Amino acid sequence: MLDMNVEQDYVMQSQSLAEHSSIDEAALLKKHTVLVNRIVNQLRVHVSPHCSVEDMQQIGLIGLLEAGRRYGNVDDDHFPAFAVCRIRGSILDELRRLDWRSRQTRQQAHELNDVTRDLMRQLGRQPSDAEIIQALGTDKKDLLTRQNAALAGEMQSLDQLIENGVDTQSNAIYDGMAHEHTRRSLEAALAKLPQRDQLLMTLFYQHELNLNEIALVLDLTPPRICQLHKKALKQLNYYLSS
Repeated sequence: MLDMNVEQDYVMQSQSLAEHSSIDEAALLKKHTVLVNRIVNQLRVHVSPHCSVEDMQQIGLIGLLEAGRRYGNVDDDHFPAFAVCRIRGSILDELRRLDWRSRQTRQQAHELNDVTRDLMRQLGRQPSDAEIIQALGTDKKDLLTRQNAALAGEMQSLDQLIENGVDTQSNAIYDGMAHEHTRRSLEAALAKLPQRDQLLMTLFYQHELNLNEIALVLDLTPPRICQLHKKALKQLNYYLSS
């Protein structure tokens, strides 16, 4: 659970947003709280004693209010996409701050990454789950745990790529032209990805499906979805930076 000081900070931040915003917060929350619920469901795999589902929802609502304050016109058709960036980013920032993974979990995630890189060099391709399991001397359940931990620790969300393209100051006024330019650049970068990766990113970021749901749609295992997701993010980051 969030500690008392952090919880008070969120309450004060919420009150500050309400005092300095000309938008109707009640209407905003009523109309777009569903975005918070979807993102919390997507990230609920990272629930821990340090950050519960309720904590994530509280943080997400603060992110929604901040998005409304910065964007201004919350009835604009593009506002939900902008709000999703803020909501998910707020929750991920808090998870990173709490560093909810145990020391052993972090070590296991690093070991997984090291073994995977070694196998890729040896095989000249992405190793299969069976090959990774054999190299680690573990089982399928432990592999899934390690991959989820690695994904959580290294997650570089698409939202952050968008945010970095729009502005670099947390208190900057929303710039519609800059956001539109970034959106078009992102669309061009997405078009360069393989069709399967494009679908994966669409399901994850546009339709807010979680990893297990995407695995069912694409008929792949959740660990494989983790791998493809990280690979696609790296490619997008490369395309947007070049």
